[in-house]
Amino acid sequence: MVRVAAVDCGTNSIRLLVSDYSNGTFTDIYRGMKIVRLGQGVDATGRIAEDSIIRARVALAEFVDIMRREHVAALRMVATSATRDAENRQEFIDMTAELLSKVIPGAKAEEITGAEEAELSFRGAVTDLSASSNTICVIDLGGGSTEFVVGKRDGEVLGAESVQLGCVRLTERVMTEDPATPEQVAEARALVAQRLADVQSNVPIAQADTFVGVAGTFTTISALAQGLETYDPAHIHGSELNFAATEVLTRQLIEMPAATRAAHPVMHPGRADVIGGGAVVVDGIIDMISSCTDVRSFIISEKDILDGIVAGLISSE
Repeated sequence: MVRVAAVDCGTNSIRLLVSDYSNGTFTDIYRGMKIVRLGQGVDATGRIAEDSIIRARVALAEFVDIMRREHVAALRMVATSATRDAENRQEFIDMTAELLSKVIPGAKAEEITGAEEAELSFRGAVTDLSASSNTICVIDLGGGSTEFVVGKRDGEVLGAESVQLGCVRLTERVMTEDPATPEQVAEARALVAQRLADVQSNVPIAQADTFVGVAGTFTTISALAQGLETYDPAHIHGSELNFAATEVLTRQLIEMPAATRAAHPVMHPGRADVIGGGAVVVDGIIDMISSCTDVRSFIISEKDILDGIVAGLISSE
């Protein structure tokens, strides 16, 4: 048995997966998330704010305690959109090196490209898919960017693209009122459509027969669609979201103020103010898929880049 850990720090959250690998099977030991909003203001200033680094440090220190307690033998931490965009990213990476070295000497966050982020998300998300899925598009909707990767079940990647569209970025750049005004929503939709036209040109979206949505916007919408009273990953993982029903929910999320969103028991407090932006991205993705395929639903996965990272740690052993 080998115990490994993956840490992912994106624009909105930092997450940890500790997993055991034995006889070809992974077993979750710990899976957790903390909202740190590392990318707050990065789109406007080009820098990670000191307060954001402090929040990330506090959260990562808690994760380090968990990894040490669980006797993790190998770990990998990746940093994605917010770090890629920040001129002071080295300050953040140095902070992670100080903390992660307490678990594994020399460990530190790696700044990965959008293409690698997409491939890792694909590897994690397709783990539990039905055998009937042939060509799969995994969509990882984050805080600062959204990754699209089309590939086969055996892991062959046919195309991948990372675009600067995310729930935090769209909220800070365009949807600044609470709730966003109709004019802001229209501007956001136009921006999403422009970015997704590039995706459709660069990635073989039309070849996919299955579309898998991962990360907090998709999983929260699934929880809302199912009417869950608490956020339950077991009910969310593998659930199917019909496009028509999803668009009803996204419209409601866009129109309601953050306080109303936050009152729902499945809504993480750190997501309530930005999920309206995420909902606009989801709407744009639905329009793109509907324009070039006959697919009319998403499969929602709780497995994502973290699962791809731990699989990579084992395969590199």
